[in-house]
Amino acid sequence: MKKLLIPLAVLVLAVACKKEAGKPVPNVIDSIAQNKTDSAGTVQNNASKEAVLKQTNDEVLKSLKTKDYTTFTSLIHPEKGIRFSMYAFVNVKEDKHFSKADFEKYQPTKTLFTWGAQDGSGDPYKATINDYLGKWVFSKDFTVSQYSLNKFIGGGNSLNNLKEIYPKADFTENYIKGTEKSGEMDWKTVRFVFEEFQGKYYLIAVVNDQWTI
Repeated sequence: MKKLLIPLAVLVLAVACKKEAGKPVPNVIDSIAQNKTDSAGTVQNNASKEAVLKQTNDEVLKSLKTKDYTTFTSLIHPEKGIRFSMYAFVNVKEDKHFSKADFEKYQPTKTLFTWGAQDGSGDPYKATINDYLGKWVFSKDFTVSQYSLNKFIGGGNSLNNLKEIYPKADFTENYIKGTEKSGEMDWKTVRFVFEEFQGKYYLIAVVNDQWTI
Protein backbone atom coordinates (compact mmCIF):
# COMPACT_ATOMS: atom_id res chain seq x y z
CA MET A 1 0.00 0.00 0.00
CA LYS A 2 2.85 2.39 0.88
CA LYS A 3 4.49 1.57 -2.45
CA LEU A 4 1.28 2.66 -4.23
CA LEU A 5 0.96 5.88 -2.22
CA ILE A 6 4.45 7.15 -3.10
CA PRO A 7 3.91 7.16 -6.91
CA LEU A 8 0.47 8.64 -6.38
CA ALA A 9 1.92 11.48 -4.30
CA VAL A 10 4.55 12.15 -6.94
CA LEU A 11 1.84 12.26 -9.62
CA VAL A 12 -0.29 14.72 -7.62
CA LEU A 13 2.74 16.93 -7.01
CA ALA A 14 3.65 16.90 -10.69
CA VAL A 15 0.10 17.87 -11.72
CA ALA A 16 0.08 20.69 -9.13
CA CYS A 17 3.37 22.03 -10.42
CA LYS A 18 2.11 21.92 -13.97
CA LYS A 19 -1.02 23.86 -13.00
CA GLU A 20 1.10 26.40 -11.10
CA ALA A 21 3.31 26.85 -14.14
CA GLY A 22 0.27 27.45 -16.29
CA LYS A 23 -1.22 30.11 -14.01
CA PRO A 24 -1.09 33.72 -15.28
CA VAL A 25 1.93 35.68 -14.04
CA PRO A 26 0.93 38.54 -11.73
CA ASN A 27 0.87 41.87 -13.57
CA VAL A 28 3.49 43.47 -11.30
CA ILE A 29 6.12 43.24 -14.01
CA ASP A 30 3.67 44.56 -16.60
CA SER A 31 2.87 47.50 -14.33
CA ILE A 32 6.54 48.34 -13.89
CA ALA A 33 7.09 48.14 -17.62
CA GLN A 34 4.01 50.28 -18.23
CA ASN A 35 5.22 52.90 -15.75
CA LYS A 36 8.57 53.04 -17.50
CA THR A 37 6.81 53.44 -20.84
CA ASP A 38 4.53 56.18 -19.52
CA SER A 39 7.47 57.99 -17.96
CA ALA A 40 9.45 57.85 -21.18
CA GLY A 41 6.43 58.96 -23.16
CA THR A 42 5.91 61.93 -20.86
CA VAL A 43 9.52 62.99 -21.18
CA GLN A 44 9.32 62.62 -24.95
CA ASN A 45 6.09 64.63 -25.08
CA ASN A 46 7.62 67.39 -22.96
CA ALA A 47 10.69 67.48 -25.16
CA SER A 48 8.49 67.67 -28.23
CA LYS A 49 6.42 70.48 -26.70
CA GLU A 50 9.54 72.45 -25.82
CA ALA A 51 10.87 72.04 -29.35
CA VAL A 52 7.58 73.22 -30.88
CA LEU A 53 7.40 76.28 -28.62
CA LYS A 54 11.01 77.17 -29.40
CA GLN A 55 10.31 76.86 -33.11
CA THR A 56 7.16 78.98 -32.83
CA ASN A 57 9.00 81.58 -30.75
CA ASP A 58 11.70 81.82 -33.41
CA GLU A 59 9.07 82.10 -36.12
CA VAL A 60 7.49 85.07 -34.32
CA LEU A 61 10.88 86.75 -33.96
CA LYS A 62 11.74 86.18 -37.61
CA SER A 63 8.40 87.63 -38.75
CA LEU A 64 9.01 90.74 -36.62
CA LYS A 65 12.58 91.18 -37.84
CA THR A 66 11.61 90.89 -41.52
CA LYS A 67 8.37 92.83 -40.98
CA ASP A 68 6.44 89.84 -42.32
CA TYR A 69 3.25 90.78 -40.55
CA THR A 70 1.18 88.34 -42.60
CA THR A 71 3.03 85.49 -40.93
CA PHE A 72 2.80 87.24 -37.56
CA THR A 73 -0.97 87.53 -37.97
CA SER A 74 -1.25 83.82 -38.80
CA LEU A 75 0.27 83.03 -35.39
CA ILE A 76 -2.39 84.94 -33.42
CA HIS A 77 -4.88 82.82 -31.48
CA PRO A 78 -8.00 82.39 -33.69
CA GLU A 79 -10.46 82.73 -30.79
CA LYS A 80 -8.68 84.68 -28.02
CA GLY A 81 -6.88 87.20 -30.21
CA ILE A 82 -3.81 88.97 -28.87
CA ARG A 83 -2.94 91.46 -26.10
CA PHE A 84 0.06 93.81 -26.08
CA SER A 85 1.63 94.99 -22.83
CA MET A 86 4.24 97.74 -23.02
CA TYR A 87 5.83 96.71 -19.72
CA ALA A 88 5.99 93.68 -17.44
CA PHE A 89 2.72 94.49 -15.68
CA VAL A 90 -0.20 93.13 -17.70
CA ASN A 91 -3.23 95.39 -17.35
CA VAL A 92 -6.17 93.46 -18.78
CA LYS A 93 -8.40 96.54 -18.68
CA GLU A 94 -6.08 99.01 -20.39
CA ASP A 95 -3.56 97.06 -22.49
CA LYS A 96 -4.35 96.99 -26.19
CA HIS A 97 -6.20 93.87 -27.27
CA PHE A 98 -7.21 92.78 -30.76
CA SER A 99 -9.27 89.93 -32.05
CA LYS A 100 -7.47 88.17 -34.87
CA ALA A 101 -9.97 89.63 -37.36
CA ASP A 102 -9.44 93.20 -36.11
CA PHE A 103 -5.67 92.84 -36.16
CA GLU A 104 -5.87 91.57 -39.72
CA LYS A 105 -8.13 94.49 -40.62
CA TYR A 106 -6.10 97.32 -39.10
CA GLN A 107 -2.54 96.05 -39.52
CA PRO A 108 -2.10 97.40 -43.07
CA THR A 109 -3.66 100.76 -42.22
CA LYS A 110 -2.31 104.02 -40.76
CA THR A 111 -4.80 103.93 -37.90
CA LEU A 112 -3.27 105.19 -34.64
CA PHE A 113 -3.86 103.23 -31.45
CA THR A 114 -2.99 104.08 -27.85
CA TRP A 115 -0.89 101.21 -26.52
CA GLY A 116 -0.35 102.46 -23.00
CA ALA A 117 1.44 105.14 -21.00
CA GLN A 118 5.17 105.70 -21.33
CA ASP A 119 7.23 105.18 -18.22
CA GLY A 120 8.52 108.37 -16.66
CA SER A 121 6.43 110.92 -18.56
CA GLY A 122 3.15 109.08 -18.37
CA ASP A 123 2.36 110.28 -21.90
CA PRO A 124 0.18 108.00 -24.00
CA TYR A 125 2.10 105.99 -26.55
CA LYS A 126 0.30 106.27 -29.88
CA ALA A 127 1.36 104.41 -33.00
CA THR A 128 0.13 102.32 -35.89
CA ILE A 129 0.28 98.56 -35.49
CA ASN A 130 3.32 98.35 -37.76
CA ASP A 131 5.17 101.11 -35.91
CA TYR A 132 4.41 99.56 -32.54
CA LEU A 133 5.68 96.18 -33.69
CA GLY A 134 8.77 97.61 -35.33
CA LYS A 135 9.74 100.32 -32.86
CA TRP A 136 8.52 99.01 -29.51
CA VAL A 137 8.06 95.25 -29.60
CA PHE A 138 11.17 94.64 -31.73
CA SER A 139 13.19 97.60 -30.52
CA LYS A 140 16.30 95.40 -30.52
CA ASP A 141 17.29 92.37 -32.56
CA PHE A 142 15.83 89.69 -30.34
CA THR A 143 16.81 86.96 -32.80
CA VAL A 144 20.22 87.02 -31.10
CA SER A 145 18.86 87.14 -27.56
CA GLN A 146 19.02 84.71 -24.66
CA TYR A 147 16.06 82.34 -24.73
CA SER A 148 14.10 80.66 -21.95
CA LEU A 149 10.84 78.75 -21.61
CA ASN A 150 8.50 79.44 -18.70
CA LYS A 151 11.32 81.12 -16.77
CA PHE A 152 12.04 84.82 -16.32
CA ILE A 153 15.51 86.13 -17.12
CA GLY A 154 15.07 89.88 -17.11
CA GLY A 155 13.57 91.73 -14.20
CA GLY A 156 13.54 95.28 -12.93
CA ASN A 157 11.36 97.34 -10.65
CA SER A 158 8.12 96.75 -12.60
CA LEU A 159 5.58 94.38 -11.13
CA ASN A 160 5.56 91.18 -13.19
CA ASN A 161 2.14 89.52 -13.04
CA LEU A 162 2.34 87.41 -16.19
CA LYS A 163 1.90 84.09 -14.38
CA GLU A 164 -1.10 85.43 -12.47
CA ILE A 165 -2.85 86.64 -15.63
CA TYR A 166 -1.94 83.58 -17.73
CA PRO A 167 -1.64 80.74 -15.18
CA LYS A 168 -2.25 77.90 -17.64
CA ALA A 169 -0.33 79.29 -20.60
CA ASP A 170 3.27 78.75 -21.68
CA PHE A 171 5.54 81.71 -22.26
CA THR A 172 8.91 82.25 -23.86
CA GLU A 173 11.39 84.98 -23.01
CA ASN A 174 13.94 86.63 -25.29
CA TYR A 175 16.39 88.69 -23.27
CA ILE A 176 19.15 91.10 -24.27
CA LYS A 177 21.59 92.04 -21.56
CA GLY A 178 22.31 95.71 -20.85
CA THR A 179 25.58 97.39 -21.74
CA GLU A 180 28.38 98.26 -19.32
CA LYS A 181 28.21 101.85 -20.53
CA SER A 182 24.71 102.15 -19.10
CA GLY A 183 25.39 100.10 -16.02
CA GLU A 184 23.48 97.23 -17.66
CA MET A 185 20.24 99.09 -17.00
CA ASP A 186 19.40 99.29 -20.71
CA TRP A 187 18.47 95.60 -20.88
CA LYS A 188 15.33 94.64 -22.77
CA THR A 189 13.23 91.55 -23.12
CA VAL A 190 10.13 90.43 -24.95
CA ARG A 191 7.90 87.61 -23.79
CA PHE A 192 5.47 85.67 -25.93
CA VAL A 193 2.53 83.92 -24.29
CA PHE A 194 1.15 80.85 -26.06
CA GLU A 195 -1.91 78.66 -25.75
CA GLU A 196 -2.65 75.48 -27.63
CA PHE A 197 -5.63 75.41 -29.97
CA GLN A 198 -6.53 72.43 -32.14
CA GLY A 199 -3.07 70.94 -31.82
CA LYS A 200 -1.10 74.12 -32.54
CA TYR A 201 0.38 76.84 -30.33
CA TYR A 202 -0.81 80.39 -30.93
CA LEU A 203 0.11 83.80 -29.53
CA ILE A 204 -2.27 85.29 -27.00
CA ALA A 205 0.03 88.01 -25.64
CA VAL A 206 3.20 89.97 -26.31
CA VAL A 207 4.76 91.44 -23.17
CA ASN A 208 7.76 93.77 -23.34
CA ASP A 209 9.89 94.50 -20.30
CA GLN A 210 12.74 96.86 -19.49
CA TRP A 211 14.10 98.95 -16.66
CA THR A 212 11.53 101.48 -15.52
CA ILE A 213 11.79 104.56 -13.32
